[in-house]
Amino acid sequence: DDVKSLRAVISPDISRIRNIGIMAHIDAGKTTTTERMLYYSGYTRALGDVDDGDTVTDFMAQERERGITIQSAAVTFDWKSYRINLIDTPGHVDFTLEVERALRVLDGAVAVFDASAGVEAQTLTVWRQAEKHHVPCVCFLNKMDKPTANFSLSVESIRWKLKANPVLLQIPVGSGKNFLGVVDLVTNQKLLWKQGSLRDDGRMFDSSLMDQTDEAKLVKEVKRARMALIEQVADLDDEFAELLLTDFSDNFDAVPSSKLQEAVRRVTLARKGVPVLCGSSLRNKGVQPLLDAITAYLPAPDERHHDLVRWYQDDLCALAFKVVHDKQRGPLVFLRIYSGCLKPQTAVHNINRNSTERMSRLLVPFADQHVEIPSMTAGNIALTVGLKQTVTGDTIVSSKASAAAAARRAHSDGVAAKKRGELTSVVLSGVEVPDPVFFCTIEPPTMAKQKILKMPSSCLQREDPSLKVRVDRDSVQLEMRHIVTKELAVAPMDITSAGGVCEFAFTEEMEGLLLAEVKEAVENGVHSSYLQGPVLGYPLMGVSSLIRNVRTEPGTSPAMVSACVSRCMTKALRLAGGQILEPMMSLEVTVEEEHLSVVLGDLAQRRGTVRDIQSRHNNKVLLANVPLAEMMGYSTILRTLTSGNATFSLELDTYEAMNPQDQNTLLKRMSGLL
Repeated sequence: DDVKSLRAVISPDISRIRNIGIMAHIDAGKTTTTERMLYYSGYTRALGDVDDGDTVTDFMAQERERGITIQSAAVTFDWKSYRINLIDTPGHVDFTLEVERALRVLDGAVAVFDASAGVEAQTLTVWRQAEKHHVPCVCFLNKMDKPTANFSLSVESIRWKLKANPVLLQIPVGSGKNFLGVVDLVTNQKLLWKQGSLRDDGRMFDSSLMDQTDEAKLVKEVKRARMALIEQVADLDDEFAELLLTDFSDNFDAVPSSKLQEAVRRVTLARKGVPVLCGSSLRNKGVQPLLDAITAYLPAPDERHHDLVRWYQDDLCALAFKVVHDKQRGPLVFLRIYSGCLKPQTAVHNINRNSTERMSRLLVPFADQHVEIPSMTAGNIALTVGLKQTVTGDTIVSSKASAAAAARRAHSDGVAAKKRGELTSVVLSGVEVPDPVFFCTIEPPTMAKQKILKMPSSCLQREDPSLKVRVDRDSVQLEMRHIVTKELAVAPMDITSAGGVCEFAFTEEMEGLLLAEVKEAVENGVHSSYLQGPVLGYPLMGVSSLIRNVRTEPGTSPAMVSACVSRCMTKALRLAGGQILEPMMSLEVTVEEEHLSVVLGDLAQRRGTVRDIQSRHNNKVLLANVPLAEMMGYSTILRTLTSGNATFSLELDTYEAMNPQDQNTLLKRMSGLL
C-alpha cells in the first residue's frame, strides 16, 4: 500500500509502454476514472473527487471551481509491468483543440460513456478525431450504478451512432444501486465488489470462475454472450477463425482465453472492432479490469507505424505537441519521442524554425508536479525546459546533420514513392489548429501598460495555437462595418483650409520626393477616415478613392496633410449617408429530431434564417444564416436546449444590411457603451 515514487521510474522496454488518452462527452466521468487509475496503481494516497476539487489532473483553479476539465493533463504511472502515459482530455466542445493535439501523439484511447446516456454529442466529435488519427479505442461504459443506466442501449448507441463494431468483453452483474461487478467473458471470471461503506476504496474485490452454482439466469446470459463474442471475433480475425475450425470445431467454448485475448487484440489494433467494458468509477468498481484491458488490447508505440521514423533510424525524432508557461521554469514543451533518446543539457535542432536550442532539463510529466530524470527513450512522452522558440507542431531532431541524413534516406525511398504518386518529408505532420470563431478586443488602461500586455499575449499564443493576436488601434471597430450608399460629388480645395468637402488629386507639376510625401500623407488620411467611419466608428467597405488636384502651401508637414484629409473625408462621408452592415455567420447544427423544434424556435429569436434541414444518420442537420451579434454564448445555450445532444459549427459567410429597427436598437446599445 506504499505510495510509489516517480523517482523510481526507469525507462521500460518500448513494448511495455502504453500512450493513451481519456476522451468523452462532458460529465461522463473521465477525470474520476483517471483518479481511480492513479490510486489503484499506487501513485496517490487518496481518491480524488471532482466535486471536492482535489483531483490530480484538474489542478487549475478554474477547473476546480467549475468542476470541469479545461486543459489536457499528462500523468505517468505503472500498472503491473507496464508503463502508462495517460492524458486526461476536456469534454467541452470549446476545448476541442486540447483533444486534437493529444490524440495526434497518442497510440490508443479510452472512450468513456455515461451508461445512462450512451453516445452523446461531444462523443461523436472526439470519436471522429480519433478516427482521423487512426487511434485504436477501448470503450468504458461508466456510471452503471445510476438508476437509469442501460447497458444494452449504450452498446447499441455505439453501434448505430458511431458506426463502430462493439466487441463485448464484459457483462454487468446487476444495475443501478444493485450494480455489484462484471463478468469477464474472455476469462469467464466473475469480479464482484462487495457492498461496503461509502469509504470503501474498491481496492479489494472477489474473483472467481463462473460455475453451475451461480445464478441460473446469469450463467445462461454469460454462456450466450461468450459464444457471441467468440463468433464475432472469428468473423473479424482469420487467424482465430482458422484456429477454431482446426482445433476446436467440436466445442468453440473450449478455446483458451489466451488465444481469444490475442485475437481481440489483433481486432482492436486493426480497428475492426472496439472492446467494450463497464463499471462505476465513482463507486470504485470496474477500474482495475479497465487498466488490464488497456495493457492487453491497446498498442505499444512500436506497433503504430510511422514511416518517417525509419529514416531517422536511431537518431532523435520528436514532436512538440503542447507548450505551457511556468512562472519559475518558463515555457515547458511536451514532446512525444518517436525515435532515439532525449537527454538534458544537450542541443537539439528544430526543423520547422531552422534553429538550434539547448534543452536544460528533462522531466516526467505528472499533472502539475514533475520529476527530473537523466534521459528518456523512444515511445515516451517527455516534458522539457529551455526550448524557448519551439511551438506546437514543431519537429525536434538531434542536429542539422541528422535531419540531412534522414532527408537523404527519404530521397532514396522517394524514388519509389514518386512512382506511386506519394510525397516524402522528414518533418512530422503537426497539429491541425481550427480557425478562430470568436473575436474580442483587449485594450490596456494606459499606454504604459501596453508593453506589459505584450508578454502574456505572446505566452498565450505559444500555449494555444488557435489564439490569434494582432495589434490594431481600430480593432474595436471590427465588429460592425459601414458602407457608403451615395456617390460623392465634391470640388477641389486647398488642403491647408480647415473645412470644406473635396476630391483629392495630384497635379502634374508636383514631382519628386515632395510628390511621394504628399501622396502618402493623403492616402494615409483617406485610409484613416475609412477605418474610423462616419457612424460610431464602424469601418467602411467597398469604398475606393481617386486622388487628384492637390495643392499644398510651402512648409505644410505630411502629418498636417494627413490630418486635414482625414477630417475632410469624414465630413464628406457623413453627407453621403450610408447603411450599416453586420457580419452574418453560416451555422450548421447537428441535433436529434426530438430537439429540432426548440432549436428552430431559438434561432428565430436570434434573427436567423434557415436555409435547409437535412438528415444524417439518425440526426437532423440544420443549415442557417445568423448574425454574429446574436451568437454570443450559443454553445452553452444549445447544450441547455438539447441536454447536450447537439453539435454546431460556425463560420463567417458575408456582410448584410441591417433593417432600421435592428440598426436603431444596436446603435442605442453601442452609444450607451461608448
